[in-house]
Amino acid sequence: MISGADIYHVIEAIVPLYVAMILAYMSIKWWKLFTSTQCSGINKFVAKFSVPLLSFRYISINNPYQMNLKLLFSDTVQKLLVLLVLGVICKLQFRGSLDWLITGFSVSTLPNTLILGIPLIKSLYGDEAVKLLGQIVMLQSLIWYTLLLFLFEFRAAGLVADTPTESTEEATESPEAQPKPEEEEAKAISSKKSKYQTILLTVTRKLMQNPNTFSCLAGLIWSLVSFRWGLKLPRIVDDSISILADGGLGMAMFSLGLFMASQPKLIACGTWMMLLSMGARFAIGPATMAIPSYAIRMRGKLLSAAIIQAAFPQGIVPFVFANEYGLHPDILSTGVIIGMFVAIPVTLAQDLSGHGFGDESDNSNGKQQSSRNSCKVEQQEQRRVRGELMKGELMKGGHKEEIKGQAVKIKKMKKKNKKMEITLARIYKRLIIFL
Repeated sequence: MISGADIYHVIEAIVPLYVAMILAYMSIKWWKLFTSTQCSGINKFVAKFSVPLLSFRYISINNPYQMNLKLLFSDTVQKLLVLLVLGVICKLQFRGSLDWLITGFSVSTLPNTLILGIPLIKSLYGDEAVKLLGQIVMLQSLIWYTLLLFLFEFRAAGLVADTPTESTEEATESPEAQPKPEEEEAKAISSKKSKYQTILLTVTRKLMQNPNTFSCLAGLIWSLVSFRWGLKLPRIVDDSISILADGGLGMAMFSLGLFMASQPKLIACGTWMMLLSMGARFAIGPATMAIPSYAIRMRGKLLSAAIIQAAFPQGIVPFVFANEYGLHPDILSTGVIIGMFVAIPVTLAQDLSGHGFGDESDNSNGKQQSSRNSCKVEQQEQRRVRGELMKGELMKGGHKEEIKGQAVKIKKMKKKNKKMEITLARIYKRLIIFL
């Protein structure tokens, strides 16, 4: 059972964030302290300085040589599983349109891991869980946000390509200007190549302009160097980063409160769509994370932390992308706002269930193992007594053979565990190369 101390620790971590958000909301709605220009300036500061430095800080303290392959493998499989299911649904129901694939992927698999997730997970599981979450932040920033941006650009390029121009309309109207079939095929192939090249160039340019990309890469490179040779940042550099990074959480929540106040209503997408997005966020996300986690035998606090981080509220970065590209920003904004209000009860409920499927399984496994050990001891004692009765002395040779047999079994188990770890590492590397 979850204790009152656990509830207090969660509230203790979350309430200061809510204070910053509520103050920002009141400063716009009631006190009229900021203009729209000033709000955009605050949002720019958060996007260009606070969040990138916060990402750098948590990625740089994560040891890349001790990555938890099971956690990263489960996170990767979850994202690919959701993409596969959404791709099939969009192909059958929406004629291959990317609109709902992008929105569904953003809502169900991209939580607010950095801003809200780290204080929550730290209050529940301590600093070790924060290090695990830093690995997911790194993977999310370097791979999944890049993939999301690629999908947005691919959709935008498709819309531009499907829009007829004046020259194409004139060509279709005049029969004399109709090209031959061979020319049409050649033009189609060249247009596809140019379309893909344009998409890749646009995505590369936008990623190079994104400060979060630089901060994640810099954090990864520095963590590789610092943990390899035991180096530390100079005090002056570390303090400079800490001043901005420490205020990053508060500024990000303040910016979110300003955004909430700028909306005409809290539920912009309608009640039905809000309930659907909340179900995808807090039910489908954890469920799809639990499937690969159970499949590779994750247990205990690692399993609980993996499933709880999948049930965090909607991430802010996917909303920023959706607002920029004009694809269902009302759904993403509602997910961000409503998710903030239900974060505490949902997290506590997930933690309560996590104690059930994590710790109790460990306890039952421990009890089963201890009972097996006691049975083995009893069997060995019975064999020893039988030997004394039959021969009148201890069967020393048999005892040695039993010890040798147990040593062989232990070696076999170690080999199996090593093979499993190597296989998981290879699968994960292939997935990263494929992406």
